[in-house]
Amino acid sequence: MSKVEYRVGLGFDFHPFAADRELVLGGVRIPDIEGLSGHSDADALTHAVIDALLGAAGLNDIGCMFPDDDPSYKGISSLLLLEKVYERISDKGYSVGNVDVVVIAEVPRLRPHVEAIRTNIARKLHITTEDVAIKATTMEGKGVVGRKEGIAVQAVALLYCVGVD
Repeated sequence: MSKVEYRVGLGFDFHPFAADRELVLGGVRIPDIEGLSGHSDADALTHAVIDALLGAAGLNDIGCMFPDDDPSYKGISSLLLLEKVYERISDKGYSVGNVDVVVIAEVPRLRPHVEAIRTNIARKLHITTEDVAIKATTMEGKGVVGRKEGIAVQAVALLYCVGVD
């Protein structure tokens, strides 16, 4: 008889805008808008997914796994970091069930980029695009996000492990 263990993790990230950077969300370069400040490519969406996965697997957060004082991560693609996280959770026996992401931003309009983002995340996690939900909302002009000072992202991930009793 097989027993299935389920684990849920929550991730959150925020990055302020930076005029000298390209905007990258879910590995997709979004033109005509300021990028985000950060040590890697500052992909807040992928960072939130990473933290959700790490949390579900009972591992330390993204900052512990990929410290921002390590020069080897300077400018690195967050999709490469996501690959490393996938390997780490797979080594622990977990598979990804699904991820659900909410991008909180006044700009950019995310709708034209959602399918490409879903494809990137799904490919790196070895799941289907139907297992990746990407939604966007605004703060209606309120707070740091509402003033267009940055982008916040929340993510939830479900992991499962099939074992034998």
